[in-house]
Amino acid sequence: MTGADLSDLISDNITSLPLSAPRTPEPVNGERRSFRTIWISDVHLGTKGCNAEMLIDFLDNTDSEVMYLVGDIIDGWRLKKKFYWPAAHNDIVWRILKRAKRDTRIIYIPGNHDEMFRQFTGLNFGGIEIRRAAFHDTADGRRLMVLHGDEFDA
Repeated sequence: MTGADLSDLISDNITSLPLSAPRTPEPVNGERRSFRTIWISDVHLGTKGCNAEMLIDFLDNTDSEVMYLVGDIIDGWRLKKKFYWPAAHNDIVWRILKRAKRDTRIIYIPGNHDEMFRQFTGLNFGGIEIRRAAFHDTADGRRLMVLHGDEFDA
């Protein structure tokens, strides 16, 4: 990646999927931990190695103002070879879309395994902002650049 490419990446605009209700219902009782920001990456939905139940448990027990989905959320490479999409993977997508409706700001930065979504950079689907990169300001005033690591692959 050249400096000009990185500059173009940084200057990108940093500003509905029909799904049935989830198979695994969200819990009704219990305390949810609240965070300012949550980062999730490398989930690889569409693979048998995806630990969907653990992510469902995490999503059911946390809330945040902002959620970054930082690449390889869906494994398009694997899905092209062999389609695998159990109900639990649908449940994860449903939960993320529901968060977007409840005012969680969700920023999706596709990686190399879900690069098919990069063509939608700058658009908003179901409350999910699709970006090539983003900047995040921490509570203590630091500014972080959020992007997927494959941007630096040779």
